[in-house]
Amino acid sequence: MKKVTAVFDIGKTNKKCFLFDSNYNEIYREYSHFNLIEDEDSYPTENLQRLQMWIKEVFDQILKNEEYHIEAINFSSYGASFVHLDENGEVLTPLYNYTKPLDESIVSSFLEKYGPKEDFLSTTGCFDLSFLNSGIQLYWLKHSQPEIFKKIKYSLHLPQYLSYIFTRIPLSEYTSIGCHTALWDYQKKDYHEWVYQEGINSLLPPIVSTETSINMNYNGKRIKIGVGIHDSSAALLPYVRSIKKKFVLVSTGTWSIALNPFTDYPSFESAKNNTFINYMRINGKSVKATRLFLGNEYKIQVSKLDQHFKVPEDYHRHIKFNYNTYLKIVQNFKHLFKWESINDDEMPPQTKIPYDNYEYAYHQLMTELVLLQVKSIKNVIGKDDIQRLYVDGGFSDNDLYIKLLSHYFRDMKLRTTDSSLGSALGAAIVISDSKLNSKFLKKNYSLKKHVPFIIK
Repeated sequence: MKKVTAVFDIGKTNKKCFLFDSNYNEIYREYSHFNLIEDEDSYPTENLQRLQMWIKEVFDQILKNEEYHIEAINFSSYGASFVHLDENGEVLTPLYNYTKPLDESIVSSFLEKYGPKEDFLSTTGCFDLSFLNSGIQLYWLKHSQPEIFKKIKYSLHLPQYLSYIFTRIPLSEYTSIGCHTALWDYQKKDYHEWVYQEGINSLLPPIVSTETSINMNYNGKRIKIGVGIHDSSAALLPYVRSIKKKFVLVSTGTWSIALNPFTDYPSFESAKNNTFINYMRINGKSVKATRLFLGNEYKIQVSKLDQHFKVPEDYHRHIKFNYNTYLKIVQNFKHLFKWESINDDEMPPQTKIPYDNYEYAYHQLMTELVLLQVKSIKNVIGKDDIQRLYVDGGFSDNDLYIKLLSHYFRDMKLRTTDSSLGSALGAAIVISDSKLNSKFLKKNYSLKKHVPFIIK
């Protein structure tokens, strides 16, 4: 029987189960996707009951499989989501969607007590107050549904609830607390004063290290069960464990998040810049981050270019960087694109496309998007001396994005990695006792070096 670690990696869209061997090679995976249900306000949300059933069914099937001996199980998932339990351990409310609109009167009353807003956001490492802050969800429940709130015995972040399904032990851990929840005071390194004043602290279980595991019998098998980890912190972990020198990781996708885990200048020193957020490493240390709605904006603008030039919708995927085209664009450079999901002082009031071919327009678009990315990365580096830049996710194989980024950061060493396993692998690593060496990324993540193009 092959010894394996099982990981449930729960995204908003895809639910995945992976098995990893002792060298972190993926040897099995299973995907699922559930339709959303509605909460009491008819707002779409996760089908928590279906998710729980699927996890149990998949895990029980793997346990019966005689090919594998499961030594450990852990969980990674998105944050900003609380599961509220009553004294019998039963779920009290829907898993409220973090995109659900929040009544402005709740935010106003909160800030009257605990503002001013800028001070509060910078202290808690948040960029705004909304349902994206799980702490504000609890404040909203207390003041809008007091009868439900009174019944809450424990509130568990989603990764910890997934662990609770197996252990029935309620716990909190740093990476979930630290992901823009508005619960944590990064200066005090403790829950924020408002948490104590509102009595919220009594609903939050004891905090343990993310490396904690519980050894127990499950269906007659002795298994090590992890406490769960927030997916962004999980994706960062293999880099932190295997790279000795300081670096910034740019995790690209719908959001492009630049993570600086080594800063001596956390985000509360930059209160006026609302692009900053904080995450936490597994040991409670702050990770300074900036976010950019890059993938979302790319999708919008590429769709418009496709229609304008009447090309197939996958045409952009085949365009390679052309030095001469880039040179013509930057000779008398002007911003031509008006963004729909990004605020930028430099953008024009309307999009203008003066080119008669797609390749030129696409080079213009990528140059403008990469300039936004450069600003985001420079912000997260700040005063720190960092010479290494890693890029993973969807844009790591976009030729223009990588060539332009290596050009604008030509004094830094740029590497790309290719791993759809990012957060799942991080969840497997965090509960293992093994050390990662410097060759781990090359072996497991297809690490590639990039050199800047030669300026003629």
